[in-house]
Amino acid sequence: MAKEKTSGIYFKVSDKERQFIEQRMEDAGVSNMSAFIRKMSLNGLIVRLDIPQIPDCSKYLKSASNNLNQIARRLNSGGGYYPQDLLDVRNSLDNCTELFGQVLASLAKIA
Repeated sequence: MAKEKTSGIYFKVSDKERQFIEQRMEDAGVSNMSAFIRKMSLNGLIVRLDIPQIPDCSKYLKSASNNLNQIARRLNSGGGYYPQDLLDVRNSLDNCTELFGQVLASLAKIA
């Protein structure tokens, strides 16, 4: 259960300052002004990582796991496996590994 907030802090800003705050909120992907100002006041920094490789990594991991599940079902029911299925899993994991490498390289530049 979240702590109940019982105290308020109110202040006025100029139109230009408000526009600047709203722009910073948009850049951070935040729509709740109260939460944004509270977070900035308490921590002084909001970091939003835009990592375009993540959806592709997710796609490759989903593909690999689906293929592995199909292979496992086939083997558990007494059937065999097809070498191409294993190759597909390997390719998906290789692609994912490459994308994660790119993500890590990008994150290393930040520090």
